[in-house]
Amino acid sequence: MTTQNPKLDLWRERYARCEAAFAEERERMDERERLYAGTGAIEAAGSGGAKAATHVRNIIAELIEAQVDSGLPQPKVTARRKKDEPLAALIEDMLRNELGRMNFEAMNDMQERTALIQGAGLFLCEWDQPRSGGGTDGRAKPGELAVSLIHPSAFLPQEGITDSLESMDYCLFTVPQTYDTLFRKYGKRVEGGGEGETNDELIAQCFAYYRNTNGGVGLFSWAGDTVLCDMEDYQSRQVWLCRGCGAPVSGPDETCEACGSESLELSLQGYETLPEDVVLSDGRVIPARENGAPTRVPYYLPGCYPLILRKNVSIHGQLLGDSDVDKIRDQQNTVKKLSTKINEKLLKGGSYVTLPAGVSVDKTDNELKIIYLDNPAQKAMIDVINVQPNIAGDLAYQNHVYEEARQAIGVTDSFLGRRDPTATSGAAKEFAAAQSAGRFESKRVMKNAAYAALFEMMFKFKLAYADEPRPVVSAGDGGGRVYRDFNRYDFLERDEDGAYYWNDDFLFSTDIAAPLAQNREALWRETARNFQSGAFGDPARTETLILYWHKLEQLHYPGAAATKASLERQLPPEGAAGSVMPPVLTPGKV
Repeated sequence: MTTQNPKLDLWRERYARCEAAFAEERERMDERERLYAGTGAIEAAGSGGAKAATHVRNIIAELIEAQVDSGLPQPKVTARRKKDEPLAALIEDMLRNELGRMNFEAMNDMQERTALIQGAGLFLCEWDQPRSGGGTDGRAKPGELAVSLIHPSAFLPQEGITDSLESMDYCLFTVPQTYDTLFRKYGKRVEGGGEGETNDELIAQCFAYYRNTNGGVGLFSWAGDTVLCDMEDYQSRQVWLCRGCGAPVSGPDETCEACGSESLELSLQGYETLPEDVVLSDGRVIPARENGAPTRVPYYLPGCYPLILRKNVSIHGQLLGDSDVDKIRDQQNTVKKLSTKINEKLLKGGSYVTLPAGVSVDKTDNELKIIYLDNPAQKAMIDVINVQPNIAGDLAYQNHVYEEARQAIGVTDSFLGRRDPTATSGAAKEFAAAQSAGRFESKRVMKNAAYAALFEMMFKFKLAYADEPRPVVSAGDGGGRVYRDFNRYDFLERDEDGAYYWNDDFLFSTDIAAPLAQNREALWRETARNFQSGAFGDPARTETLILYWHKLEQLHYPGAAATKASLERQLPPEGAAGSVMPPVLTPGKV
């Protein structure tokens, strides 16, 4: 159905074309979700009709859950120039703060299963900006980073592109929204949502990100027949200006304070004019005026799609990666057949009584039952036949199929922490677990690569839109907290010609030591072993004990600060000999 808006018709046509090309993949996604949920449907071979299983052993969910890694990758930022190392440390701390603010643990836990089930998951990184737009000084009002998850079934890639998101001319996805939410966010009433009344019914909002003619990123969004957002260069700064005098205005519904005009226009701004001197973290100052003219600084542009694709396992020609469900769906189907067969055999088995003709048995619940016989010969004809089905072969084959599924995924007994008869010693068991974990190395690499790309995008969005300094808290060397500010102007530099440019020359990765650093009990035990082995010095010296408890204080060991303070008070005066030695306490032991 065409509309009066040619651009809306264009994107609707593209959406329909991509949806048709992606229809089979979406059907597979729905089937994977049903299999993970434990559907009882059995796929029939040949022309036979499908039947429902009476008992389902969900090996897909079991093997998926065995691989879920709830550990949240931590950022690691490397400066490519020595002088930028303090800035790299600041970026790391800023990213850790953002991970805590946005509750990434819950998002990571959800995406873990999505990536394993569907072969991929997506992050959407946005800058949550107030709808009122920029302030009277032309700067945007304070906003925040916003990261959310996009399920791959809601995503539509450009047809024919299978290598990466960045190689696409456009990509689309949908998000369910209520009519009221769309009105609050965009100030527009979508057709069907009513006029001047509330409506909490859901409607699909469609997003299309595309490359514009300048190589930047554009955004077109609609719901129903209503265009909600049409921004040819949505990552560029846009400021409402008065058509009469050109003064900046705070929003589209405001009146120009300079001339009183209500005629406004939205203008793209490539540069910002500093209204006042900017004081950097190291004390340097960027003056508001240079050589008698206002200082103009270019706005930073991220220049990338705000979507990050996390693959489970990479496969050539498959954008969304490989699904673990697809690898073992045949085994799951066979297990359901065998479980149903075993169930039927056991339920149909039982005990049967043989009686002579004409002889009746008391069928009441009385403990003493009476059988009336005509003669003693009839007693010999009374018998009980137990029909016990033989399911040994079925169980053996079911276990064989289950082992097939485990081997296809790589989940061994050692990896699960179960008894492994093939590992005859502790070292052998540890080696077997390491070998099994090595099969999942590709999945860990893809997860870390996705988070590294997300960390880089979060930094770029901060650099582009965080006009005001943002507080950053980190742990200091003494165990206390250090409070600093993330000031994007700290990354502003000048080239040899005196032109300003933004320094984003940093390498982003994940800290492979972070899982150990997050395990405090393991660190306490490791620190105790180091102390006992003399790594801190002579354990009999008070100074060594102080160093030891200082380290435990940094690792947030309960009572470490008080113990360290008590030891410091016991230090003898300068030049005095001897010291009072308290008993050595080992963390984790009473």
